[in-house]
Amino acid sequence: MQPQPEAFLGVNKSLQGRRWRLRSGDDRIGLALAQRAGLPEILGRVLAGRGVDPETVEDFLKPSLRRLLPDPSRFHDMDTAAARIADAIQRNERVAVFGDYDVDGATSSALLKRFFSAIGRPLRVYIPDRQKEGYGPNAPAMRKLADEGVRVVVTVDCGTLSFEPLAEAKKLGLDVVVVDHHLAEPHLPAAVAVVNPNRLDEAPGHGQLAAVGVAFLLLVALNRTLRSRSFYAQGEEPDLLGWLDLVALGTVCDVVPLTGLNRALVTQGIKVLRGRGNVGLAALADVAGLNEPPGAYHLGFLLGPRVNAGGRVGLSDLGARLLACDDAREAANLARELDRLNKERQEIEQLVLADAMLALQAVPETAPLALVAGEGWHPGVIGIVAARVREAAGRPSFVLAIEDNGLAKGSGRSVPGVDLGGAVVAAKQAGLLVNGGGHAMAAGLTVAADGIQALNEFLSARLAPQVAKAGADASLGLDGALHVGGCSTELYEKLELLGPYGSGNAEPRFVITRARILQADVVGERHLRLLACSESGEGPRLRGIAFRVMDGGGSAKGSDMAEALIAARSTGRPMHLAGHLRADYWRGERRIQLVVEDAAHVA
Repeated sequence: MQPQPEAFLGVNKSLQGRRWRLRSGDDRIGLALAQRAGLPEILGRVLAGRGVDPETVEDFLKPSLRRLLPDPSRFHDMDTAAARIADAIQRNERVAVFGDYDVDGATSSALLKRFFSAIGRPLRVYIPDRQKEGYGPNAPAMRKLADEGVRVVVTVDCGTLSFEPLAEAKKLGLDVVVVDHHLAEPHLPAAVAVVNPNRLDEAPGHGQLAAVGVAFLLLVALNRTLRSRSFYAQGEEPDLLGWLDLVALGTVCDVVPLTGLNRALVTQGIKVLRGRGNVGLAALADVAGLNEPPGAYHLGFLLGPRVNAGGRVGLSDLGARLLACDDAREAANLARELDRLNKERQEIEQLVLADAMLALQAVPETAPLALVAGEGWHPGVIGIVAARVREAAGRPSFVLAIEDNGLAKGSGRSVPGVDLGGAVVAAKQAGLLVNGGGHAMAAGLTVAADGIQALNEFLSARLAPQVAKAGADASLGLDGALHVGGCSTELYEKLELLGPYGSGNAEPRFVITRARILQADVVGERHLRLLACSESGEGPRLRGIAFRVMDGGGSAKGSDMAEALIAARSTGRPMHLAGHLRADYWRGERRIQLVVEDAAHVA
């Protein structure tokens, strides 16, 4: 029997200093959903808390591209883009794809490369160097491509705000097709087509797509155009659905909402991924030590960081090359190199993070924005460090790497309810930035070093009302309560039906009520491994892990939560534990464990 929510809602302040709340959802709807879908009652509550109702439950549990994939022609310039690329293919004109150096850009570039390879046409893939060229199209790159004889350039995950470089491209005789998803301004760049669901004149409904999702829709339109021109009369059409593993990877790693169409793309893409048909992804999974069926978590935390590593600290095109590779030996070599670069990235990240956390101490706790800057910080890791600073500060954060040329490159991460990308676009329009853009939860920018203070003041003033509201609403959302004995393999398998989890579909979080801590051991210097049972000491045991709660260096000191859990091991005092249920694979055996995010004393 499940404990009632009242068993823990009396907690006013957890050991992490947060208020606990149940996600909103009508219990009657939850019960109806559970009965209709044949699920346990607690899963009905989870669905209701996500706004699912009996009319939408089928699309949620079984997201289908047949039902959810829109006609690409609904997007402005899509038909024009498909027609121009089809013309280039039929005329044997040279085509290049210009991609961003992150996972979304790499998967988008590889997707187009695979399409062109499938129809027997070459495609030049150009990924800019993060440190030398920065983000997005640049005039020297456009001139280089023009000198190589390229006639059509398709930008992916970039280009919407690249006014000067694309004006130069037009002068050079290049026809540019922009495929992007970043926030746009009223004015669009000089291009044959700008396909972007976040154009201001675009109909609402698909602004949550990652660039790789937009690129996939472009290929659907392009494939249809070539079919209508009888291009495939002598051969087979490419299997677009066979490349959904790339779409899933880019979508998850760009942290866009996993709702609607994105949910269908990722669900189907994970099925493709499990078939290991992409030799590059298979090689990457092997070097990452992936020994279980991959899901959204593995895309975001195992595969994605390694694809990203080339763009952060190595050769920017390594990720795209791996994802487009069909040679097993080459793929293995590329995967090993990316794995090595990822380890190097982790070392650099720790050095920059230490400096950033020191700088954070000088930021007033009342400031709506945590902005830190430093010289010598590697620009390839500032995005990851910005996420860590945000976690520590509990508010939107920017990390800026000041370079010798008098410029600073910054990366920002936001909190729910605060539109960081919109604020950066406004700062650019106000003349405070050299370049910048993004979306609600993440943004990037380039600013003159002597303009950092003015930028901080502008962003703080603009974001303050949103941050205040988000802070008032901030709490730890919970989907229900369980006893230790309720954390079963059967429940976990049912929870998997509600995935994939990520932005827009949070992984279910439960409170394990009145748990007795049997073990609390420091592992890996900074983590705490737990073993819990019911308050009575009877019944099954539950393993747990609390990440990054210790000071490190072998010290037994840690956060208030860590120290309380260690103390509870000795006193036997029961605790409420809040976290996610996950599968832990050890020597081929699957065990269920709780990833502990918070805890509270039992009143």
